[in-house]
Amino acid sequence: MSSATHAPLITTPLNALHVELGARMVPFAGYSMPVQYPTGLMAEHQHTRNAAGLFDVSHMGQLKLVGPDAAAAFETLMPMDVIDLPVGKQRYGLLLTDEGTVIDDLMFFNQGVVDGEPTLFVIVNGACKVGDIAHIQARIGQRCNVIPMPDYALLALQGPQAVTALARLAPGVEKLVFMTGGDFSMAGCDCFVTRSGYTGEDGFEISVPAAQADTLARALLAQPEVKPIGLGARNSLRLEAGLCLYGNDIDTTTTPPEAALNWAIQKVRRTGGARSGGFPGADKVLAQIDNPAGLQRKRVGLVALERVPVREHTELQSTDGQKIGEVTSGLLGPTVNEPVAMGYVTPAFAAVGTRVNAIVRGKAVPMEVRAMPFTPARYYRG
Repeated sequence: MSSATHAPLITTPLNALHVELGARMVPFAGYSMPVQYPTGLMAEHQHTRNAAGLFDVSHMGQLKLVGPDAAAAFETLMPMDVIDLPVGKQRYGLLLTDEGTVIDDLMFFNQGVVDGEPTLFVIVNGACKVGDIAHIQARIGQRCNVIPMPDYALLALQGPQAVTALARLAPGVEKLVFMTGGDFSMAGCDCFVTRSGYTGEDGFEISVPAAQADTLARALLAQPEVKPIGLGARNSLRLEAGLCLYGNDIDTTTTPPEAALNWAIQKVRRTGGARSGGFPGADKVLAQIDNPAGLQRKRVGLVALERVPVREHTELQSTDGQKIGEVTSGLLGPTVNEPVAMGYVTPAFAAVGTRVNAIVRGKAVPMEVRAMPFTPARYYRG
């Protein structure tokens, strides 16, 4: 019998509120997090698609990179254009290993000059945040100040009516477009708001001092459009939106081109660009972009042709029984009302319309490669 003890779960500033609302709490990324509330995952998923859902994502890591060299320094860690990101804009990024594989995916925002210093605001995944911050500090800490923000909570308000609800508390947020943001006061709380999220819907992410998080969450839940939503629906929403979950669909075994994330790499950082390369694993990543025929596998969307959910780690085979890959995320999509998945297959089977088989409890379930997202994204671009 092991004598090892597990570290107690960390709670977010909204823990008492989740319990009060009847949430079923589960361990996630070292935290006690709400997986669902009494109405259940399906109702929560549909409410977010049709109205507005409030998510506690305070387990995510928030940090600031401060100083005149911060953007140039951060650009050495990722294949993204950091230097030219305009003030007030946000971008998706990928921290890479020296082998060109993905340490984490993240969001970064150019806040411009704050308290006299150029400042980038960064959000990383909860399960990766300790390692990410240590990695960033070790690689660029001598070029800028790396400032973790453990005393801040993060809320996400997502869905087509999110803007209606939020604008009542913070007039002016309706003027934001996708991947822009700014400072707002709402319900007496000092908030930094971006028009973004991870559901495929219009919505907002709100960084707020931990001490004010409960006040803000209750003010949002008092809006008639808003209901609390757990991690279960967050997962089904992001999968229907074709968005990767770190640890499932991308990790330190996958490169951005294998993960079909070339769209996130701007031309200026690619072969022939003004600032081509200069990031970890650049030779490998750029070679894979320039010569996709050299890829060994590729991430694809999949839909089961029978009503059988196909879960992560399910083997994928060609129709003649050869192993060609594996599912990395899968469930019955509540909006599309069919079993959806994503996974990796050898490139010969990556074209949309290709038929493959998933081996579920020894039985071959036919699947078809489909374009993602499975349900259209509804980001507000103005």
